[in-house]
Amino acid sequence: MADGKRPSYSLREIVERFGGELVGEPTTRVSQVATLESAASHAVAFLGSDRYLPLLRITKAGAVILGSAARDATGLPRIVCGNPYAYFARLSAFLNPPSPVMTGAHSSAVVDGTASIAGDVEIGPLAVIGRGARIGSGTIVGAGCVIGDDVVIERDVRLYSNVTIYHGCRLGERVIVHAGVVIGADGFGMVMSDEEWIKIPQIGGVVIGADVEIGANTTIDRGTMDDTVIEEGVKLDNQIQIAHNVRIGAHTAIAACAGVAGSARVGRYCRIGGSSGIAGHITIADHVEVSAHTLIMKSIDRPGTYTGAYPFDANAVWRRNAAHLRHLGELAERVRALERRLATKERSGS
Repeated sequence: MADGKRPSYSLREIVERFGGELVGEPTTRVSQVATLESAASHAVAFLGSDRYLPLLRITKAGAVILGSAARDATGLPRIVCGNPYAYFARLSAFLNPPSPVMTGAHSSAVVDGTASIAGDVEIGPLAVIGRGARIGSGTIVGAGCVIGDDVVIERDVRLYSNVTIYHGCRLGERVIVHAGVVIGADGFGMVMSDEEWIKIPQIGGVVIGADVEIGANTTIDRGTMDDTVIEEGVKLDNQIQIAHNVRIGAHTAIAACAGVAGSARVGRYCRIGGSSGIAGHITIADHVEVSAHTLIMKSIDRPGTYTGAYPFDANAVWRRNAAHLRHLGELAERVRALERRLATKERSGS
């Protein structure tokens, strides 16, 4: 939508809706959010860190959102609040609402006659809805999506293009699923017998709680017997693998390319860094932060930040340190031997 056609709001109206302290001209109107660097007079920007103060001094934004410590750092109309980034996020969502539901099914969509579809659902081109599926009010099923038999999708869910949801899975209200996600594929359940792998049927499902967002090309496997569960408010980035029978606690966030192995339990309000790995059959407590590229091989029972990534360095230095690391066990044994010899000398008085 062109800026001239966007609805605009005065700072007074914004503060009445979202709170905060208004400093400066209350009738200043804004219609969009932007960065300090790119903002024009119709936009509101935010200052989240003191390192961006030089940009605050030259920004062309019509107004800014900032914290109390930076209250007097500009003469622009401004909203002062406790968490400028969160305020900015809420305001951005208000100024940029999702596209409305275009009720009805595209002529190329295939909807089984036994499926139960609310009257205000949008079903895009080439989508397939299986037997006994139930889709709640206000949901959008994007182009090329495949909804399996007996899937339950609650109200106001948004499925972007080419999402696949296998049979018997459940999605809660206001779930957002980005393109290419696969929910409910078989978990990697195999047992070796007589020098061959025997597949274990995966008869559980996947249960996704309300207000979950799942990034593009992420996969969530169904359980072997019980369900894989993603609790409410969880945020999953792109290209994450969640294995069978995993449980992710409410409001946990996991960054891109992380993997969670089978039957792991991740607590509530955790933050898992990108490319991290969590081994199977372990438990991670609530409020745990795992740094990027960290491999968690045993349970964590206390909140805190855990880091296992080997830091980068100049290649020559890194190779030398890696070579020393290979001999760490041998070096530790030599140190223990020296400590024993020293203790023997001290006891003998020599």
